[in-house]
Amino acid sequence: MTRKNLGRATLAALPFVLALLLELILFIALKDRLPTRLASHFDLSGKADGHIDRSAYVLVTAPLLLLLGALWALMAVGGRFYGRAHRWLTGGGWAVAAFLQYVLSATLIVNLDAPEGGAATDFPMWHLAVALGAAVLAGAVGLLLARLVPAPEDPDAGKNPEDRERIALADGEVAGWARTTGAWWLPLSALVIVATGAVLGYETNWFAGAPVLLLGLLVLTFSRVHVTVDRRGLTVSGLLPRPRVRVPLERIEAADSRPVNAVAEFGGWGYRIRPGRTGFIVRSGEAVVARRRGGRDFVVTVEDSATAAALLNTLVDRHRAGR
Repeated sequence: MTRKNLGRATLAALPFVLALLLELILFIALKDRLPTRLASHFDLSGKADGHIDRSAYVLVTAPLLLLLGALWALMAVGGRFYGRAHRWLTGGGWAVAAFLQYVLSATLIVNLDAPEGGAATDFPMWHLAVALGAAVLAGAVGLLLARLVPAPEDPDAGKNPEDRERIALADGEVAGWARTTGAWWLPLSALVIVATGAVLGYETNWFAGAPVLLLGLLVLTFSRVHVTVDRRGLTVSGLLPRPRVRVPLERIEAADSRPVNAVAEFGGWGYRIRPGRTGFIVRSGEAVVARRRGGRDFVVTVEDSATAAALLNTLVDRHRAGR
């Protein structure tokens, strides 16, 4: 790892390390005043409806913060975030760490001197507003600190769109490209989410369970993704015609095919929104990358992406020429 990459990784992971240290210090300082079982989950009114063993609390929160720190460091080094996007990534990490640290600390505070079982423990909702304020402040600090470390330079920034691959088409010839992609675990994940929403709605209330059910149905809809390149542009849809995402030809500057690391570049799988890019990511591997005129990338992991990118470049050229 180069010195610059080490600095970027350190700055990205630092807020999560600081959050972990603060949380451990607070836990040790308050341990004697905490019940054996902590109220750890609260309903919409702030009433405790879930508990966790005091020791297990540390065993859960510490790995969570360390895992997030490692993820942010990985994205900072290998995530292909350049310029302003890299600074926003760093600032976002500081914001997430501050939000989590405050919420975890507030959870310990509301458990102080609580009776065993903690049934009477409340979590005032104003804590969430303070946590959001802390996130905004920490995010601003992260953005300022990010300026101290040179951001990676986009290797495609000076690349001429004419240098991209194309497919030769005769005048008047029409062509299209389509593929279906997915992952075996997506339908299973959708079923788990739907089941969780149903149980949550039945056991608590449907006001809380309905959003989870809706999320599960949306994941199920996009468990198989249809990718199309034609005269309308690049289109991605699920098992149903809608919802769908389309990037029209007039908004595309150029297209490429390249390998994508789902974790390092997007932090996971599914429909992802990251600084400088959005996309449908169902796995790591080859992907078609459409560079929009505003500079943002739209990425879809799909087989035969080189053909899709080449045809997309040809269709973009035709659209610009008015043919």
